[in-house]
Amino acid sequence: MSAKTKKLTMGALILMIFTSVYGFNNMPRSFYLMGYGAIPFYILSAVVFFVPFAFMVAEYGSAFKDEKGGIFSWMQICVNTKYAFVATFMWYTSYVIWLVNIASGIMIPLSNAIFGTDTTSKWSLFGLSSTQTLGILGVCFVIVVTFFASKGMKNIQKVSSIGGIACMFLNVLLILGALLVLIGNKGQLAQPITSAASFVDSPNPEYGGALAVLAFVVYALFAYGGTEAVGGLVDETENPEKNFGKGLTIAAVIVAIGYSVGIFCVGIFTRWSDVLSAETVNKANASYIIMNNLGYQLGAAFGASTNICVQMGNWTARIMGISILLTLVGAVFTLIYSPLKQLIEGSPKGLLPEKYCKIENGMPKYALKVQAAIAIAFILLVSMGGDTVSKFFNILVSMTNVAMTLPYMFIAAAFIKFKKNKDIKKPFVIFKNDKVAIVFTVLVTATVGFANFFTIIQPAIDGDIATTVWSILGPVLFTAAALILHSRYEKKMAAGKNPDDTAI
Repeated sequence: MSAKTKKLTMGALILMIFTSVYGFNNMPRSFYLMGYGAIPFYILSAVVFFVPFAFMVAEYGSAFKDEKGGIFSWMQICVNTKYAFVATFMWYTSYVIWLVNIASGIMIPLSNAIFGTDTTSKWSLFGLSSTQTLGILGVCFVIVVTFFASKGMKNIQKVSSIGGIACMFLNVLLILGALLVLIGNKGQLAQPITSAASFVDSPNPEYGGALAVLAFVVYALFAYGGTEAVGGLVDETENPEKNFGKGLTIAAVIVAIGYSVGIFCVGIFTRWSDVLSAETVNKANASYIIMNNLGYQLGAAFGASTNICVQMGNWTARIMGISILLTLVGAVFTLIYSPLKQLIEGSPKGLLPEKYCKIENGMPKYALKVQAAIAIAFILLVSMGGDTVSKFFNILVSMTNVAMTLPYMFIAAAFIKFKKNKDIKKPFVIFKNDKVAIVFTVLVTATVGFANFFTIIQPAIDGDIATTVWSILGPVLFTAAALILHSRYEKKMAAGKNPDDTAI
């Protein structure tokens, strides 16, 4: 009886999927890149990626619910150890690149929390440029977080919960604030809709070409990130055969509509050419500038003085800065070790160096130090290159988006072998026809592949070689490292030095 009471209702399932996938920053950042033109891409990405990929993960999660190694075990059983290790290693290292991004970018919400605006472009330590200064501060942040994480401070996750509540408040603030501005301005939109083309064309000149528009798809895909976590909810759901597929579909619709409504709300109070065309705006701080503008426009719509409008804008940005800061700090303390532990627990004994796998106080301390060293090296390499702050953050965001979406291709591609392997017990099946499963597998894999391809080559075509090089360098280096480690493992196995192929 108690087991039944712990099962998720469809409503609870929808809420859990929504909170794990939906990200507030995606809306203002997407408006900065594409304006209203971002909306159809979010809807399209839900249809060709989010829903079918989540269904695949649901089948995986149900079939392998007792496997300890997570996505590693899924792909190892379906394909082989080498394929699983390369894919999981890339998935893990995508979080290292994410850490590089967050470590430097976290200074922006800190600045907004303190000053109500982004002042990072003016920061300087020891005569260094602002970009170099942010790099040094990012290094300090990684060192501090690694030190405390290695002590097993799991309670820091409570900070993430507080930040999550604050971020939900931000969504309410965005929608209600936009509606109030709309009422105050008597129904007039700040970013006008002149024709249907407004939902296709971008006001951003950098996204005026076809390649740039196609590259934007990766941002929409990234916004649906975290879908791989959905599979674990199958066996926790009431009547999963009936409720899971329906709940997942409803959640996908709600998330897609939520993103679309949020992007439209930004256009209610933000005219792109007036707010987002300045040289100081970049992918990392656009959200804060937009929320600052919400506060300003809210005051202006009801006749407040300029000084009061500025103060309202700064306080709105402070609220967002505090909220995002709390969320990111909690997320970093969790994600700095949880993907690492999954990689270690899933890998067969002998594949990773023994010292790397040693657990102390529930933490892989040595592995955490190696991870920190790699993240610090990337931060220093990117930040000391002499680029402007805007360029610096654009490179980091592109690196993160590419690195974190590429592993989805491996997970999706393995699904064909999963369906063909009749020895695998599949208690929960959505794709009842294998041909339909193959079609959607190809669709998901191709969507992610093409989106990343265009994301990588588009900057180079526009003359921005650095962003292209850095976007591909991280995944390439980490894939090469995975292949070297696996080759070393194969040689040990062939020599009979490690006959035990059980997980650590």
